[in-house]
Amino acid sequence: MTEDRARYRHDRASAAPALADVDAVFDALAHEARRQLILLLGHLGGELSSGYLAARFQHSWPTTTRHLKVLEQAGIVSVRREGRSSHYRLDRDRLRTIVGGWLAHVEPVDPALTWPASGPTTTSALADAGTDIPKKRRSKGHDR
Repeated sequence: MTEDRARYRHDRASAAPALADVDAVFDALAHEARRQLILLLGHLGGELSSGYLAARFQHSWPTTTRHLKVLEQAGIVSVRREGRSSHYRLDRDRLRTIVGGWLAHVEPVDPALTWPASGPTTTSALADAGTDIPKKRRSKGHDR
């Protein structure tokens, strides 16, 4: 493995998001309505008012604002309050950091970093190899 590739993996591993942040973001993403709100904010960009967002869903305004509150608490959206109105903006950088950091843990391992197999590779080869370790014998009447 090249030195640059090793440094890249180390940098990504050291920049892993906190488990509490990962849990908060994935909990927020678990509900379909919140994922739709994120898509709407992402596609339209900029700030959108809660009234505008609520008008695009079958849910009531209070239900939509509760979903927006969950997204805000997870740090996925930021809110700017102006009088009685609230304007929401998607925090793309946080979403990329948390989800991307989590996905780094499921990347395939570089084959150069794996240990080569040194033992039998099939069940029959394992049976043929035998073992030096004697098997324990149970005495009669001592069942577990």
